[in-house]
Amino acid sequence: MKIIVSAGGTGGHIYPALAIINKFKEHEPNLEVLYIGTHNRMEKDLIPKRNIPYEEIEIYGFSKSNLLLDFKNIFLIKKAYKKCLKIMEEFKPDIVLGIGGYVTYPVIKAASKLGIKTFIHEQNSIPGKSNLALQSKVDLIGVSFKETISSFKKAKGEVFYSGNPCGENALSLSPMPKESLGLTQNKKLVVIASGSLGSASVNEKMVSYLESVGKEDYEVLYITGKSLYDEFVNNHKFPNNVKVVAYVDNLPSLLKNTDLIVTRAGASTMSEILSLNLPAIFIPSPYVANNHQYHNAMSIKNAGGGEVIEEKDLTSITLSNKINEVLYNEGISKKMKENLKTLSMNNSSELIYEKIKDLIKC
Repeated sequence: MKIIVSAGGTGGHIYPALAIINKFKEHEPNLEVLYIGTHNRMEKDLIPKRNIPYEEIEIYGFSKSNLLLDFKNIFLIKKAYKKCLKIMEEFKPDIVLGIGGYVTYPVIKAASKLGIKTFIHEQNSIPGKSNLALQSKVDLIGVSFKETISSFKKAKGEVFYSGNPCGENALSLSPMPKESLGLTQNKKLVVIASGSLGSASVNEKMVSYLESVGKEDYEVLYITGKSLYDEFVNNHKFPNNVKVVAYVDNLPSLLKNTDLIVTRAGASTMSEILSLNLPAIFIPSPYVANNHQYHNAMSIKNAGGGEVIEEKDLTSITLSNKINEVLYNEGISKKMKENLKTLSMNNSSELIYEKIKDLIKC
């Protein structure tokens, strides 16, 4: 079997793509994979390191504020589309997969033009513009949230609830010992993280909360983000039950020994929380397209699996009250875990593989 996979820009798109590729490799010993990504974002380095053949195209997201750049991008999209046509005519894939990001638009469009079977996957509750634009051209669409199915009203083919393949990786990992980070094994642990890069605005609002938790009978691991760590620790002193780090490599391993996470609501994080049935308090980033993190978080809250504090409402008191409500009330924590279990989809990549295999046979 030959497949072309395209996903780009962020780990929220790239890691689900890798999970799907790995599942195909499990089932197809003679699999040939070609990855099409951008020329300047993280997939450009990440994919070749995994020995996956890589083709790059130059393309950018539309800025809305820089008309000159947007006009140039229209030209680049057409150029990328022509390059994708040539790549596919030479590679002759059985199917082309678009797993998110604007890079997928010319890739899927080219596949559709050539009559090649196509699949796209939407990780967020509110679909991105590229996926909405492509829905009438693709044969199969997988979504991470059940309610997202209704957003694809113009879909040509089947739209099915697949879950997010990212979360499966978290289940396969060994738990990280808390002691390896200087934490206490028998104390409850709250992990607070604001995405891989951190958030200066959230860090600023967290200071008074972190200074106030010395009286609490739990520990807090606060992850600042690499670029924000030095300034944060040099300007503040916190109680002994607060541990501040720049970054945690393999965070899902630690989450297996965590009682509560306070976090943004990006697609990858959401899938890991669902897979691990980990109670969460979400602080959605208000700076993302379509405010999709808010909608991601609300889908979990509405199902009883977590709480939401909007960044504009974040204070030491609001956060402390929410954390104490979950940590010190076993009934609430237990109910959250039960509700998360009903939402989790831990065979996502297998389901996607089976659906695609059936599509290719048609």
